[in-house]
Amino acid sequence: MARSAHLARPTDAPPAAHDPSPDGDAVATPSVPIGEVPLLPLDELPRHVAIIMDGNRRWAKLRGQSELDGHAAGVEAIRELLRHAVRRGVPVLTLYAFSRENWARSDEEVTGLFGLLEAAIRSETAELQAQGVRIRLLGRLDELPPATRASIGEALDATADGDRLQLNIAFNYAGRTELVDAFRRLVAKGLPADEIDEGAISAALYTAGLPDPDLVIRTGGEQRLSNFLIWQSAYAEFYTCDALWPDFGPDAFDAALLEFASRHRRFGR
Repeated sequence: MARSAHLARPTDAPPAAHDPSPDGDAVATPSVPIGEVPLLPLDELPRHVAIIMDGNRRWAKLRGQSELDGHAAGVEAIRELLRHAVRRGVPVLTLYAFSRENWARSDEEVTGLFGLLEAAIRSETAELQAQGVRIRLLGRLDELPPATRASIGEALDATADGDRLQLNIAFNYAGRTELVDAFRRLVAKGLPADEIDEGAISAALYTAGLPDPDLVIRTGGEQRLSNFLIWQSAYAEFYTCDALWPDFGPDAFDAALLEFASRHRRFGR
């Protein structure tokens, strides 16, 4: 059907703000390491994969282990996933590691999670550098314990030159908090109301300069976003699987990529 010449269209209407492949100053060019067999053509890969890593505690309970043992197993799963994401040529990966809602858990579990994060960062920084991984934190870093902040800061500095995979760790993160912080930045800048559009808000988020997620994966069988990248995921493909996070390995990741490639994205067109 032809468009009416008299139809007035808003100048800032989506999908302009949801371009599936915007330029980003922190986005690696998709590439598969020499010697690796591509799973998919690079233009069929998601530029940004975000993962809600659910099921650590259930995994531990099924095995009669402590919650902290489950989280430790989850950290091991992250190590293998990062190597595999590099092999597959995915340029941006965001992992939901600790939500602000998680502060409601026991002191023992929260303290244990912080300790695991510090230990993982310290032990894996050299490997991340070798893999060409650059780390970015999404969340309120100032609310974390000093030792955790120091570990994260050191890793950010050490991996700043990574050019193969942008790894975002959503730690002490909440989607609504991110929006609150973005609006506060815009107000602090004194931006006039008529200049606040979707582009301005996106540029004030923790993920500024990165493409929105193309694919959001949730493990553990649940089917909700849980306050994760709620602005950025407006046009993401959502994929769930029953595997608990410690059991989510390369084959499961490949299955999600193949499912993504089979979908037809229209962006409302």
